[in-house]
This record gives sequence, structure tokens and C-alpha cells, in this order.
Amino acid sequence: MDTTIEFLGEPKIDSPLRMGQFVENDERILFNVCAAGVARDFANGTEPVSFLKAGPRRKVFFDTSKLRCAIVTCGGLCPGLNNVIRSLVLTLHHSYGVTNILGIKYGLQGFIPRYGHPFVELTPESVSEINELGGTILGSSRGPQDMEAIVDALVRSNIRILFAIGGDGTFRAVSKMTEEIRNRRENISVVGIPKTIDNDILYSSRSFGFNTAVGIAAEVIGSAHVEALGAPNGIGLVKLMGRHSGFIAASAALDKRDANFVLIPESDFDIEGPHGLLQKLGERILDRRHAVIVVAEGAGQRYCAVGGTDESGNVRLGDIGLYLKDQIQRYFESKDLEINLKYIDPSYLIRSVPATPNDSVFCGFLAQNAVHAGMAGKTNMMVGTWNDEFVYVPINLVVTGRKQVDLNDKLWRSVLEATGQPPLKPEE
Repeated sequence: MDTTIEFLGEPKIDSPLRMGQFVENDERILFNVCAAGVARDFANGTEPVSFLKAGPRRKVFFDTSKLRCAIVTCGGLCPGLNNVIRSLVLTLHHSYGVTNILGIKYGLQGFIPRYGHPFVELTPESVSEINELGGTILGSSRGPQDMEAIVDALVRSNIRILFAIGGDGTFRAVSKMTEEIRNRRENISVVGIPKTIDNDILYSSRSFGFNTAVGIAAEVIGSAHVEALGAPNGIGLVKLMGRHSGFIAASAALDKRDANFVLIPESDFDIEGPHGLLQKLGERILDRRHAVIVVAEGAGQRYCAVGGTDESGNVRLGDIGLYLKDQIQRYFESKDLEINLKYIDPSYLIRSVPATPNDSVFCGFLAQNAVHAGMAGKTNMMVGTWNDEFVYVPINLVVTGRKQVDLNDKLWRSVLEATGQPPLKPEE
């Protein structure tokens, strides 16, 4: 696994930071902290895999007095976007003395002249209170744009560092963008900051907004439990975010511990049959007279997939929540058993709220380390967290897949223990 970070050239300018604690360029964080794993690498004659440690360097690549930077937010909304924007601006301005900072409106569209989105000037004053707002003051958009036109805009506007806040699709665009920049031999740094509410970015333990989402999702599960208890044969059905990964559903279920069934994309399940969800739900209702089901949006797509892709190239998902609602109602009607089913989909409420204090602090660390990377001339990379440290990860490594819940790891084992969820497929 190649964890080498690309750079524009040798940094030769003394850092303007008025502090004595810098990260040396040879400081690295082990990928696998397991002693047995490290020993095995050495025994095989290979260097243990490690990531470059994030943080300020003694030398910077760019002359801050002449530097122009830009910030763009892409993809869906996520708690903490404004916090990251604010921290980027404050770090650039107060720590490095950069006074020329542009905000790109509405994602990658903002670079393309035909859309007519003007750049906006970002100052400490203009971002002073945006951390109290949900969403992003810059707006966002989905879908690919002409990469040559984007780089044309960067060159034309003399932008030398671009901070791209987004997820998998954004990082794929960053990879293509840096390739175009490299081909033109331009000194432009592109630094990614991972934004995905689903927490499914590879090689980063956490992405901002995830903790905020889990907290709100847990409250929704609690409300569904109250509703289920409040009526005979009450069933609360909650659909949460998670296209490919069930981290929100699993973590929120563990927080409240009111769910009886948790369905995630990583764990296949049957709906019908002796081991299916409907049969087990029926047994639960007869035994306890209420139940709560939590389902991630990407779960059970073999039952409800619609096919095709959206504007970002993602496979269009069927609505598993509404599908389950219909199937549950039909099943109990066939059994001549009256139920009271409440269906809750809080997705837009969750993704548009302001970040919690915990997420806000995390956003600040991500932004600061992104600025340190850009100032040192590093590019085509993402700021991430690994083994409780902030690290720099090559974008080309990040886009090789998605992080998913390990069904053999403690998170999923804890969910099964907390819910008492039985196997929903015959054992193979």
C-alpha cells in the first residue's frame, strides 16, 4: 500500500507560525498498531505501512503575502460544513497571514463560467458566526464538471491552494483535477477534507458530521420506541442514512438500545421465510406487543432496487423504508393481526442541523491540518484520522473503495447483543 504524499516542490520558506512545535517530515503513524502485525512486517523484510503525520512544518512552499486560496463544498449537506469553512479561513488569516481567500459557490459548478456563480470573498468577519448555522454558506451541487474548465478557472484566478470539502465523488474529482494540474506543470495544491455523514471514507477513522448525525438519529429511535409502546402491537420503523455503510444505524442503535432489529447494507437478510424479518417480527409482537426496526437506506436493495445512476454517478437506491412498511402491513393483515405502525424518515432533518460541540472541535482540527498541508505544498491528499492521530492520506488510495461495518468486529457484535436480533437468514 503506497502512502506517499505528493508535493509540489521543496518547501524553502520559513513558516510564519509563531510557535516552536512543528511536525518533522519523517514523523509517521503506523497503519497497524498491533505488535504482532508490525513484527510480521519486519520478519517479512518489509517496512510497516504508515501514514504521514499531519501538522505544521518548519518550512512552507508558498509565499503567504502573495497567496490566494479557495474553498469549495460539494455533494450533500452535512453537519459541520460551515465549521470547516470558518476554521480554514481563520487559520489561513490569523496563523499564516493569508488575506485573499475565495469561496466557490455551489460546488464544482462555481468554477464553470456558464453557470454564472460569482466567487465570494471570505474574511474572518464574514465567517465569524457561520458555525451556528446548518448547511454551507457556499452552497453545494452534485455531478461531474469539465476538469479542464475547472483548472482553467484556478489558473485564471491565480488560486494556488484549493480546499475541497466532500466525499468519494469529490475526491475522485480531486484526483482528476490534480492530474490535469500536473500535466500543465502548474503549482497548485489541492487538499481534500473528508465530508460524509455515513462515515464511509476509507483510511479515516471518522468524518465530521457523523457524531452529530448519530446523536439526532438516536433521539429519533427513542421517539419511535415511545410511539411503539403507546399503542397495542406498536411498531416503530426508522430509516436512516447509509448508502453503503451502516455506521449511523449501528451506532445510533447502540446509543439508545431501544431497537430490536437493525438492518444495514453489509448484512444481508431475508424478508420472508422461517428466518425472515417478517416471521421474527411477528414472533416479537406476539411476545412483547411492540417492536422497533432501524434500517439504513442502502440495506435490502435486492428487494427494492430501481436501477440507473444519479447525477453523481451513484446507483439509485430503492426506498427500503417504504418497501418494508408496505410488506409489514401486508404480512400482519394476512395474519389478521392489527398493528400500529409508525414510519419515520429524518434524513433531511439530520443532515441540515448545526454540528454538535464535539463535531465542531473535530472540524477545527481537520481544517487546521488541511491548511498546514496546503502551505507546505502537499497536494492530491486528504486529511484523516488514524489510530487517534491526524494524518495525511493520498487521494488515490482513498478512492479505491469505501469503509464498511465489519460484521466480525466489536461494533456489529455489540449491536446484535444489545438488540437480541436473531439471524435473519438461514445459516450457510
